[in-house]
Amino acid sequence: MTTSTVLLKAPIVFQLPLTTTAPSVFSDCSLIWEQDALIVRPRFSATEPKIPALENEGWLRDCLHRSSVKKVYLDPKMEASMFQAWADICHATQKQVYLRVPSAHDLPQVRQPKLWRVKRMADWLVAALLWGVLSPLMALLSVLVRLDSPGPILFKQWRVGYQGRLFQICKFRSMEINAEVQHHKVMGNQPGLHKLEHDPRVTRVGRWLRRFSLDELPQLLNVLKGEMSLVGPRPWALYDAVRIEPVLRRRLRALPGMTGMWQVTTRSKGCDLASVNRMDLDYLRQWTFQEDLKLLLMTVPKVVTGFGAF
Repeated sequence: MTTSTVLLKAPIVFQLPLTTTAPSVFSDCSLIWEQDALIVRPRFSATEPKIPALENEGWLRDCLHRSSVKKVYLDPKMEASMFQAWADICHATQKQVYLRVPSAHDLPQVRQPKLWRVKRMADWLVAALLWGVLSPLMALLSVLVRLDSPGPILFKQWRVGYQGRLFQICKFRSMEINAEVQHHKVMGNQPGLHKLEHDPRVTRVGRWLRRFSLDELPQLLNVLKGEMSLVGPRPWALYDAVRIEPVLRRRLRALPGMTGMWQVTTRSKGCDLASVNRMDLDYLRQWTFQEDLKLLLMTVPKVVTGFGAF
């Protein structure tokens, strides 16, 4: 078997076997290797050399698994389908995956580190308490989801978390099992936040779960794992995050929350991406522990009344 040498724009060389493979979703990407990190961006020109390992998913998975890469950074300019594919393959090879976002120096944990540590401790304690108290309710909801429609009880989706790191958010499944495949067909070219009041993919039980935000209870697990806070900016889905104006993308470095300013003030009644992100940036600049307590208390009546939920 012969070999070819693939240089990833750095003084590190891969020795890869030559093979004939079918094109994959990864084939239109370009890789830049920086120490222990891999930057993935789209191929902007047909003259850019193709990397053989990107022509086959199994080959790429093997290369990632064997490499010294610890972090993979995805360029926001890539096609939406590429983000899901890269997130999945990084998860399978135990590599941390991030969306490349601008630096942010006005985050609460930078300005008030001691108070921020108190917040994170409170997050864990309250989430653990709620998990214990609400476990019977979540068990009942699990049964209802299972009986209502075929498919898994929990729905997992890649979201943008702290410092741009991608994580899988947990929710009770409220849509049909092939909902993600239909997403862009249903939403079309809808501007702003991709939410639809009469979404045909939502199940009967799902519509009720979403009305009272009960589908979000499993996110307590994300809080316990340190991926989310009880209070914070909205955790953006990838198809929304990549459409945020570049000047506002530094907001994606913040730790997302189960509830926050957007959820208790406008929610689905305010779906303009720029407005939501400016609201989040204002919250981050003015953050106080007392403000988080206030937002947490304001969440209760909003959930009970189903404010702006669909």
